[in-house]
Amino acid sequence: MNLLERAGDRQEFLSFTPEEDAALCQDIRSFLIESVSKTGGHLASNLGAVELTVALHKVFDPFVDRIVFDVGHQSYVHKILTGRMEGFSQLRKFGGMAGFPRPNESDADAFVGGHASNSVSAALGMARARTLMGEHYHVISVIGDGALTGGLAYEGLNDAGQSREPLIVVLNDNGMSIQPNVGGIAKFLARQRLKPSYFNCKRVFRAVTNTIPGGKAIYRVVHRTKVWMKNALIGSNMFDEMGFTYLGPVDGHDIGKLVYLLEQAKELSCPVLLHVTTTKGRGYSYAEENPDEYHGVSAFDVQSGCSGDSAKETFSSVFGKTMCAMAIEDRKICAITAAMEQGTGLSQFANDYPKHFFDVGIAEGHAVTMASGLAKQGMLPVVAVYSTFLQRAYDMMIHDTAIANLHVVFAVDRAGLVGADGETHHGVFDVSYLRTVPHMKLFAPASTEELRRTLHHAVYDVTGPVAVRYPRGGNELYSDCILENTVLHEGSDVTVVCYGAMVSEAMRAQMLLDKDNLQLDIVKLWQLAPLDLSLIVESVKKTGRLIILEEDVRQGCLGQEILAGLTELGVVPEQVKLMNLGDGFVTHGSVAQLRRAWNIDGQAVYETVKELKSDEKRTTGCTAAK
Repeated sequence: MNLLERAGDRQEFLSFTPEEDAALCQDIRSFLIESVSKTGGHLASNLGAVELTVALHKVFDPFVDRIVFDVGHQSYVHKILTGRMEGFSQLRKFGGMAGFPRPNESDADAFVGGHASNSVSAALGMARARTLMGEHYHVISVIGDGALTGGLAYEGLNDAGQSREPLIVVLNDNGMSIQPNVGGIAKFLARQRLKPSYFNCKRVFRAVTNTIPGGKAIYRVVHRTKVWMKNALIGSNMFDEMGFTYLGPVDGHDIGKLVYLLEQAKELSCPVLLHVTTTKGRGYSYAEENPDEYHGVSAFDVQSGCSGDSAKETFSSVFGKTMCAMAIEDRKICAITAAMEQGTGLSQFANDYPKHFFDVGIAEGHAVTMASGLAKQGMLPVVAVYSTFLQRAYDMMIHDTAIANLHVVFAVDRAGLVGADGETHHGVFDVSYLRTVPHMKLFAPASTEELRRTLHHAVYDVTGPVAVRYPRGGNELYSDCILENTVLHEGSDVTVVCYGAMVSEAMRAQMLLDKDNLQLDIVKLWQLAPLDLSLIVESVKKTGRLIILEEDVRQGCLGQEILAGLTELGVVPEQVKLMNLGDGFVTHGSVAQLRRAWNIDGQAVYETVKELKSDEKRTTGCTAAK
């Protein structure tokens, strides 16, 4: 049995020598590179966190203690060490292992991961629950410097520091310097702070002073003097000020040092922040040199580092090119993104117009409010953000943009199902939540050319807040450009209302129905809010049967608004079918697999039409207002 296999058994793992630990880390890296090259996934972040994760598992029991991974991009090593190595062959595949921590997958996964900056808050809640219930386990938050740019992280840190609740925050710093050591005295004092005798002395001194008259005052004076000397000699940092005992920085690839410091932190009865420095992508040269490109990867060739992705045009790339083209003519154009420059297609814009490009880090709420400030002063801000992450800025869209009816354009990328990242990343709520925002105009281009022209329209031809939603990837069957709600295909059997990526699925259904001599009336919606029902009304009067096809959740979906509007108008189809993603969350898998499983693909529409047409009890036509 090799080291990787043995590491899945906790008792075996704990018995490893330092030499075996080092060899294990090498084996883990080799395994990750080989495995992710076949399945795709988050590579660079996991390669950088190997030794750190091994050290955490040396000191803490993940099935008893609670290790909360922020985002969870770096949780693959944790999964290996908790007996899930065999699951990597189906990583992020339909029915296979998730790419993020999932408590329903293993008791070792303490909290759901996917969105950034929540780990400290979640860990503090767990720590407080432990205290209130009189239980005994350790709680550890593992947060990266990238996630530390999110405001929620600071809300959690601020509360955790003042709570005095025993809690360990491990800051995995692979990019920024927070507290560098300054000179020999600083290093000497830092070493002294890490000695067990130092902490024992602190505890004894505080206990003694609490028992003598005036002891508390003596302790406060001594403590203030110590703080003054420390700040004068080595300076303070924000974590000290928040109430944390700050340890580090420490080399995050030195297991011995990590274990020693984690053991020290484990013994302290207060909030502790351990600052760990790591190299993202460590052990794989391509990932070390290009950590952003190897953050999330599709399948690739290990030797060359090249992925099998085609160079076809995508919605994101067209968005980026269109932004550059508009910026040539108009210097009021600004692009804003939240740590997703490359993902949203804005790399060229950032290079060509650096003064008009703002990457705010993982801070979607700030991005929206700042964009509102830009708009208030006459600029034309475009906020490029994934649908799932725009959820984090819902309040700002209402309070800071919509109330004042400010002209901010939201480029909502990855709208609809996104595939392997699963429920935390699918963009299946934006239609429901964006339509609730007063003054919001919402467009859903169904092709890359429609996106190009819709973006120009959104910037120059409308006022107030406006959102343009578009899917991941490129064109499917539909590639035309019609900037209005339109009847894409005329028929008299069944009305199918669709938008965005679902237009291609409706077209697939018609191709299948051709052999049955059934003809759909396909109503393609371009503008979803405010919604014009006129084409739908005329179509339903003709067919009497209505299917509303959406890659959106059921509650608050466009279909509900359509049915309510038709009812108010007295136009009620005899047969209605809402085809959407229902009321639950959608798991991970390919987009095609998920559409099939949730019955919203062309085949499902075909089957539904056949079912409606075969219903002998149906009544042709509809009830219409006289």
